[in-house]
Amino acid sequence: MNLKTLLLTICTFAIMPFAQAQPSTTFVDKTRYLSMGDSLAASYGASPVTQGFVYQLYQGGVIDNINNLLLCSIGIPNAGTTEVGLYQVPQASLCFSDTGASYRKVITLTVGGQDAIAIGLGQTTLLDFANRLGLILGALVTQFPDAKIYVANLYDPRLPIPGASLLIDAVNQTIAGVVALVPPGHVFLVDLHTAFDGRSGLLLGEKHGAEINQVHPTNAGYRVIAKAFEDVIRGN
Repeated sequence: MNLKTLLLTICTFAIMPFAQAQPSTTFVDKTRYLSMGDSLAASYGASPVTQGFVYQLYQGGVIDNINNLLLCSIGIPNAGTTEVGLYQVPQASLCFSDTGASYRKVITLTVGGQDAIAIGLGQTTLLDFANRLGLILGALVTQFPDAKIYVANLYDPRLPIPGASLLIDAVNQTIAGVVALVPPGHVFLVDLHTAFDGRSGLLLGEKHGAEINQVHPTNAGYRVIAKAFEDVIRGN
């Protein structure tokens, strides 16, 4: 066997395992669910993490049967509208890739908590927040006009800080105002504020020995969030 034949044989056997390992394409028309946003989208504080609202929506058949559903979860703790706009929006096209077939697209977005903190500290303004959120939604609607986008407002973490509840109300009014500016049929508001209002046991900070400023949900809180999203998703 000459050197050329030997090299050809080696290359053939080297390539074969990779060729055989490639699965046939079976996901071209499956529903795709993209979860974007902050610590809520990242299931922060849920134990285990699969108790977060994203996984509840995914596993519970709210969006589609789990056998016909692909999940892309890119939520990151401490992300605000700046981070979502800069880093998460550009990744959306990776989830909603062109497969050559039409498929359902669903997006959930939880963002605004970090922005509320920055507004309270004088680091940004409600107008700036509105502009950033508007750019996020505008980019998603433009790129994926057939997607349904579900945007949550903020629940009140009931922090012992003067004016905190008023700030939450102002941020929520801003979120509602931005959502209302999008043409109908694309973006839907999920009212977490009302879902949490007057209820106990939904925040980690309520647990005995917990830090008083722990604002993330308990597993029960994540179930309430999932139900609030479910009600709007099933209705639209």
